[in-house]
Amino acid sequence: MAHPKIVFVGAGSVEFTQGLLADLFAFPELKSARVALHDIDPERLDTAEAAARHIAAERGADARITAHADRRASLAGADFVINTVQIGMAEATRTDFRVPARYGIRQTIGDTLGIGGVFRALRTFPFLKELGEDIAELCPDAWLLNYTNPMAMNVQYLAQATGLTRVVGLCHSVYWTMRDLAELLHVPYGAITYRAAGVNHQAWVLRFEHDGADLYPRLDELLAREPQLRRRARMDMYRRLGHYPTETSEHSCEYVPWYLRHDSEVERLRLPVGAYLDMTDENVASYHRTRDALATGAPLAVEGTMEYAPQVIHSIVTGTPRTLYGNVPNHGLIDNLPAHGVVEVPCLVDASGVQATRAGSLPPQLAALNRTYLSTNDLVVRAALHDEPRHIRHAAMTDPATAATLTVRDIWRLCDDMVRAHGDLLQPSLRALLADPADG
Repeated sequence: MAHPKIVFVGAGSVEFTQGLLADLFAFPELKSARVALHDIDPERLDTAEAAARHIAAERGADARITAHADRRASLAGADFVINTVQIGMAEATRTDFRVPARYGIRQTIGDTLGIGGVFRALRTFPFLKELGEDIAELCPDAWLLNYTNPMAMNVQYLAQATGLTRVVGLCHSVYWTMRDLAELLHVPYGAITYRAAGVNHQAWVLRFEHDGADLYPRLDELLAREPQLRRRARMDMYRRLGHYPTETSEHSCEYVPWYLRHDSEVERLRLPVGAYLDMTDENVASYHRTRDALATGAPLAVEGTMEYAPQVIHSIVTGTPRTLYGNVPNHGLIDNLPAHGVVEVPCLVDASGVQATRAGSLPPQLAALNRTYLSTNDLVVRAALHDEPRHIRHAAMTDPATAATLTVRDIWRLCDDMVRAHGDLLQPSLRALLADPADG
């Protein structure tokens, strides 16, 4: 694979595309890759192409870069497909927050679980089905590297709706969690040994050592000395559950029923309700800064991001072995989680591809939380696979944060309002409005 073809689907997520390209072109073996950029927004596609050419020049790469408004043209002959699509863009994200807020639902990020995660998945599934069909026809041996959230729902849907097997979901949460923990304890990251497993954004640090010694007691000592550290949701979860969660407090707090429902907990743990709306606005502003800099010839920083996709590609192309974390269908990887659910586990990567490793059983309290998460995911996927709009409501009823806040009657009404708000972004069979059974 001398000149691998790497396709960016959703390349208009320019800042993310820039970081991935900077990482790719940092590898000498990938400097001559063929890079195909696809986006349906012409201006964003033009900006992505200009950014890609700038980064290639800065990195000394002689990559062949092409831009395509036609997705199928971009995919022909691909070896790797990187998916970063956000269906509905910023306006759909604002809807995911604005409509539930009218019912008293608080969300911080809203892209993985909760009402926001459910409807982000439902409006992404039709696209994923088309993408999977195109890959099966045009580049059946390609690896699909998915970054689009909700990660676990999307990978489960891809596996069950398209039949593709070379699919792995990539997320940096485990890596950056361990970097942050090492820095917190003043231990070099390269000197620690760790192992994590669970589900995306709710995996758990099962092993955390330095020179063979468990580092959890040192974390306990630090928490005992630093009361402000205890005012973080993930630290609160760690102290109660015994294992550290692999995502930020902003994410972690909305996958459980204990925090966002209560004013006192929002204050105690300093939970940033609506945080993702600010991130969304900053992402739009960052895109405009990049677009304007490229148009005027102003300096544009070229910075690597240590993301997994470039490492996966490099390992498969060169045979260099690596271990990283991936999201894949369970099928026995974690014994006490559902077989069809998507789990996050260490994966070995080399010339033969991505090979997930078995994690055994999770501690029961951790598996209990992960099973609830996967149950909600499964109902969302089933809604789409079986054209069953009632399963959207069932998913919302099982979601921990939603069920902690609303009555079942309001859950059904909220789902109707979300269906109305997202309209044509959902597959036709799921656009039905359903009368509350209590009214019958």
